[in-house]
Amino acid sequence: MAGGGTRNWRLVRADTDAVPPSARRFMARARERRLRAAMPWLTGAGVLLLAGGLAWVVYGTSLFGVREVRVVGAQVLTADQVRAAAAVEPDRPLARVDLDAVAAAVRGLPPVDRVLVTRSWPSTVEIQLVERSPLAAVPAGEQFLLIDDEGVPFRAVATPKGLPLARVATPGRNDENTGSALTVLAALSDELREQLVAISVASPVQIRLELRKGRVVIWGDDTASKQKSIVATALLREKGDEIDVSAPSVVTIR
Repeated sequence: MAGGGTRNWRLVRADTDAVPPSARRFMARARERRLRAAMPWLTGAGVLLLAGGLAWVVYGTSLFGVREVRVVGAQVLTADQVRAAAAVEPDRPLARVDLDAVAAAVRGLPPVDRVLVTRSWPSTVEIQLVERSPLAAVPAGEQFLLIDDEGVPFRAVATPKGLPLARVATPGRNDENTGSALTVLAALSDELREQLVAISVASPVQIRLELRKGRVVIWGDDTASKQKSIVATALLREKGDEIDVSAPSVVTIR
């Protein structure tokens, strides 16, 4: 510039009115596109944060912890006995309770036949159980062991009210003599069952029924028990203290 002067430059912000409308529209659309592109990421991040927070509350705090262990179906057992076996930790997050482990622990109680353990939100573990039904009573010293239809001894009582006795040495699910006794008991007619006092199994081939009034039915082994039951029932009307149906096609009465 003539005269050796210098130029001074200043940066000024242009007023929005100085920006052409077409440029403003372009910039607005660009901002919208950026916002739309970011929305899925923002939404996903929000969902993850929310899910993480909920998971922490449910699994990591006692807000939804166990406040009650509800027992349904206990009759022989008390609810407290079932709870003690279940051993569910108070205030433990309900979502973290191992239902299978609780069911296995309760199933270990001798009177329990079947058990179902469920969560009842927000704070209850529910234990539903079915207890074993007694089929016979095994003399054991001054007491009697009740056994179910699987031969499982599950309770000791002083008096076996309304149950026939099963005279077997070692009652149990896997005991051969117990299995023979159960097979015969399942085959008895109503009339024989009404007269039955005890079934004695010295061995699987030495089975006998002790009836009222001192009568005895020699059963032999547990084969053909249905046929033996039919024959023995028919012979109940005959006189005689001993009925031998061990060979049901050739019976004897003494």
